[in-house]
Amino acid sequence: MNVAVVESELNNAFEQLAGIGPAVSVFGSARIANTDPLAKQAQQLGRLLSDNGFNVLTGAGPGIMQAVNQGAFAGSSLSIGLNIELPKEQKANPYLDKCIMFEHFFTRKVVLIKQADVCIFFPGGFGTADELLEVLTLVQTRKGRQVKLCLFGRDFWTPLINWFRTLSSLGYINQTDLDLFYIVDTPDQLMDYIKE
Repeated sequence: MNVAVVESELNNAFEQLAGIGPAVSVFGSARIANTDPLAKQAQQLGRLLSDNGFNVLTGAGPGIMQAVNQGAFAGSSLSIGLNIELPKEQKANPYLDKCIMFEHFFTRKVVLIKQADVCIFFPGGFGTADELLEVLTLVQTRKGRQVKLCLFGRDFWTPLINWFRTLSSLGYINQTDLDLFYIVDTPDQLMDYIKE
């Protein structure tokens, strides 16, 4: 890994995003079809966020990311994608006011988290789980900004929450750590929480 490249990526991204105002980063599966009901909810949420003055950041890819960007792009605030260069190129979705390229996953993750006032997690795979646990750890240890964390889709996230409860019962995390996130099932519920 080239330290100069990492530094350059971070500096470039923070320079391009300087002063953008309130922002929400949305994470979720790239493998969900745009006809999936979850994608429809993500698109609705993107529009609500954008029309309520939040700039919306995603990983710029397909699936949940594209759906959220599509909704935000139609709204009144910025739809921003942080795209990653992969061996099998990930093409940025077409619903972006701004697209910033990254070579490294971790630098992209740093920017998505650092720029956010709220982090929203839709159902997803390993990447989404990695991002969620990173944010939870940063908030728990107070090593990052104290952002709001929202999990979208109670049925999907309940098994993970039950595992967190097991961790708490074993003393591996505190009971209060279970209050670091909020679970919602609809875009309206999520907006109500964010507006509090």
